Amino acid sequence: MSNGANALIQTMANAGITTCFSNPGTSEMHFVAALDSVPEMRAVLTLFEGVATGAADGYARMAGKPAATLLHLGCGLGNGLANLHNARKGKVPVLNIVGDHATYHTQYDSQLQSDIETVARNVSPGFVRTSKSTKELGKDAADAIAACMGPPGQVATLILPADVSWGEGGVAHPAPTMAPTPVADDATVKAIANALQGDGKTAILLGGRALRAPALMAAARIAAKTGAQLFSEVFPTRMERGEGLPHIERLAYLAELASVQLAGLDHLILVDAKAPVSFFAYPGKKSYLVPDGCQLLELASATEDALGGLEKLCKAVQAEDAAPVLQKLKRPGLPSGKLNADKVCRAIGELMPENCIIVDEAITSGLRLATYTAGALRHDVLTLTGGAIGQGLPCAVGAAVACPDRKVIALEGDGSAMYTIQALWTMAREELDIITIIFNNRSYAVLNIELQRVGAGNVGKKAKGQLDLRNPPLDFVRLGEGMGVSSSRATTCDEFVAAFERALQTRGPHLIEAIVPPSLAGIKLRVLPHLLKSLESLPRPVANALKRKIAP
Repeated sequence: MSNGANALIQTMANAGITTCFSNPGTSEMHFVAALDSVPEMRAVLTLFEGVATGAADGYARMAGKPAATLLHLGCGLGNGLANLHNARKGKVPVLNIVGDHATYHTQYDSQLQSDIETVARNVSPGFVRTSKSTKELGKDAADAIAACMGPPGQVATLILPADVSWGEGGVAHPAPTMAPTPVADDATVKAIANALQGDGKTAILLGGRALRAPALMAAARIAAKTGAQLFSEVFPTRMERGEGLPHIERLAYLAELASVQLAGLDHLILVDAKAPVSFFAYPGKKSYLVPDGCQLLELASATEDALGGLEKLCKAVQAEDAAPVLQKLKRPGLPSGKLNADKVCRAIGELMPENCIIVDEAITSGLRLATYTAGALRHDVLTLTGGAIGQGLPCAVGAAVACPDRKVIALEGDGSAMYTIQALWTMAREELDIITIIFNNRSYAVLNIELQRVGAGNVGKKAKGQLDLRNPPLDFVRLGEGMGVSSSRATTCDEFVAAFERALQTRGPHLIEAIVPPSLAGIKLRVLPHLLKSLESLPRPVANALKRKIAP
């Protein structure tokens, strides 16, 4: 007879969930022991729960199916919340298995006792359940799997008391039956087609699964036929790019620049995307970025079929045979001389291989990355969907586990790297084919920008010190080597190019620490708030030119 843990793992495997990123404790030992009973289940050990949750996110983005996490009690779940937040915002399916004390033990309020359901609900609002019996555990697991697969994809949390796990009488359940995803109705499609074919300036904002190649091609045909502009959300979950695909302009992170992009629109069509808003509130500035008087139309919500809606709209505007504008192969050339973040991005655009996966958490250092990689060979980009830093390295782990035949390039800021630096150990342990590039500018550079933008007043030595990483300087070569990853440092373009070429030619994990100055510092940093403030009063062509200069 099967115990609960065996039944749970078999239920997961029946549904195609065959990868579990784990950081277990005492309450999960029967689950750990049961891993050997299901040969198809791969278990990947992480040294921190935030690595496990971020890796599950990256895996699901690339595999198109959920991975599981195995976490220890409420404290372990709490340690993984930031990257579960990113998964939630990206509508990524993740199945959390969180161990708990035995049901009869909770009355004693032992040292690690906590309210796990309350911890879980913030990142897992659609499904949180504590399994009450071994007999029902298989069904509970099937329900959790159905919930996390959506649509939309979401984080589902199943809490597993130790006695439910070790109890006998567990029954594995088959994969849940998923209902067909609805497509936009005829009236919605007709209204949007009329807007596209009528007077006024129209744009289509693509997000979620609308940024995959088939949907991109349909959107590009619509744009070619109607003249609509194509945008993507600021931080795409997964975006296919490069030669042979349409170039989609991402909305800028800075609200002032996004407002320039959206200015003058009469209609904005949403496809698996939210109406654009500012990331933060700023004194005297708008939070809602849709222009006044612009009509908002939704072709596909998060629960609807984005590709199906675009194909239906394509027919409605008679764009099936329209010739989309596609990106031609264009390499930026290799940089030379002193190294800076711009030149690192240029080298990546020149040398990146076909079918690679870029995990972008470069923050300010990646301002020109999209420009230099637009004409590269076909590739995928995964970004920081929820804004909670520390996602890049774990997400790269998951992407590499999901796609072992593809080179993964993780672009990481120095400050954000330190949130989940333990991911390097998992890269080495699993021999994952990941090149990690750390932009070491010895600063929380993005916060220096924000400090200027929020109007916080005079900034003194103590305030500046909260954003300064120079003392003591972080040594990522020693950190990488200490966790088993081949590591090197680059201070010139020649050194970076040589290190990057070596890493591209050799399988396995590599780390390159690029010593670069902040992308925005000194007079540029001080002038930026004034420049941003002036945009709304400038003629539109001038504002557009400045936008391209600041964030192309």
